[in-house]
Amino acid sequence: MSPEGALARGQWVKLICGASNQDLAAIEDLCAIYALAGVHCIDVAAEPAVVAAARRGMAWAEARGAERPWLMVSLSDGDDPHFRKARFDPGLCPPDCPRPCQQVCPALAIGASGGVIEERCYGCGRCLPACPLGLIDEEPHRLSAEAVAPRLAELQPDAVELHTQPGRLAAFAERLAQVQASGVALRRLAVSCGLERGASGRTGTSGDRVSARQLAAELWQRFALLRSTNQRPLWQLDGRPMSGDVGAGTARAAVALLEAIRPWAPPGPLQLAGGTNASSLGLLAPTSGAAGVAFGGMARSLLQPLLRQAEASGRPLRDQPALAAAALELARGLVGPWQGR
Repeated sequence: MSPEGALARGQWVKLICGASNQDLAAIEDLCAIYALAGVHCIDVAAEPAVVAAARRGMAWAEARGAERPWLMVSLSDGDDPHFRKARFDPGLCPPDCPRPCQQVCPALAIGASGGVIEERCYGCGRCLPACPLGLIDEEPHRLSAEAVAPRLAELQPDAVELHTQPGRLAAFAERLAQVQASGVALRRLAVSCGLERGASGRTGTSGDRVSARQLAAELWQRFALLRSTNQRPLWQLDGRPMSGDVGAGTARAAVALLEAIRPWAPPGPLQLAGGTNASSLGLLAPTSGAAGVAFGGMARSLLQPLLRQAEASGRPLRDQPALAAAALELARGLVGPWQGR
């Protein structure tokens, strides 16, 4: 089914590789397997090397009969946990430190020694409160204003996602103008937003929250801007960012947000994100109005053991038939229920 058809029928599935993820080998394998499993869109960092890796993976899947998904790149209109990297000086770590940061990192970006492996870190922030000495810091990782238009013109994505927060309408308008200046004809412009005005990864606590009706009002303001630029919206409702691999209970946040905002939402498909996992579909009412789902942490963690095996062998997962078959079965188990919805 085409991406637009999937949105219309409530069967849309997107793979989120991570707006700050630069692990090219893993990205290529993830895109290959999930494209073959039938996802309709793949969302990656707006980096040339990352986009090239994603396209190589998608081409591998196409050669095996898959339909080509849309390629989406993510941008932000301000500080956002999706657009950051963790960092610390390993020379400051006590010799006897049990490295709890390594134990909580879902991206395997912190090893038994040394600091953060930058290309693997996608900004989840779980390591920040884990360090008993508070040695881990975060560094913003997003495009400058002047780089947006030429970068998009270079990458030629099918879609763009703008991450925003309540209260940042002016910044959103500026980012949208930069997207427009690229001249790229987009299939959709996705807007990713949740109820939080901001959050601190170090403390693990949320910032100020708005109500569902207030969030809807923010989305209506952005809808007016999108309509004035002839962009077609896709609303990504970020229930609990980057937590789908934590446990089944995280799925409730995204579903609750969709149910609360649906009566007030502007025109356009509503898509679940943030905490989504295999439990998400079962929590939806038949009349929920959800156009689909985005899987990020859950999609990656499912395949992580197989990706590690492939890395240890020195060969891409997609080039090892047994590993690729096992990975495809896992991916289809996550994607398939939505395709048959």
